[in-house]
Amino acid sequence: MERIWKPNVTVAAAIERDGRFLFVEEETDDGIRLNQPAGHLDEGESLVDAAAREALEETAHRFVPEFLVGVYQWCRPAGDVTYLRFAFGGRLLGVEAERALDHGILHALWLTPEEIAAEHARHRSPLVMQCVRDYLAGRRFSLDLITHYET
Repeated sequence: MERIWKPNVTVAAAIERDGRFLFVEEETDDGIRLNQPAGHLDEGESLVDAAAREALEETAHRFVPEFLVGVYQWCRPAGDVTYLRFAFGGRLLGVEAERALDHGILHALWLTPEEIAAEHARHRSPLVMQCVRDYLAGRRFSLDLITHYET
């Protein structure tokens, strides 16, 4: 039976506070990389819930998505994986300082757009800087754009 191709659906949290963005430094197969708090959509999970969960798991910050920054499609240079990323902006409710971060996450950090741009060689993908640019350009789409049906 022929295998049907499917993209990897991921979410990201574009979280800005006082001119700095919440990022993670993470271990990957390609070395230590910078990324927004991000990860894969779990089975049965809504995109909005996934973004909140990933932010908490990777940064220990409680995040409430309030708008969609953008939807991004990217194929890795090797051509073996295509990602479909939904990036959300919103607000933080606080931090769980004692919470352990996800496996592979070295730490969370706050970076200015200039610091993020200067580290472009360490970005997890080109989507990282594009999300920052879109956020700074004021891209805000209502969450009403997304409908999740409970099973």
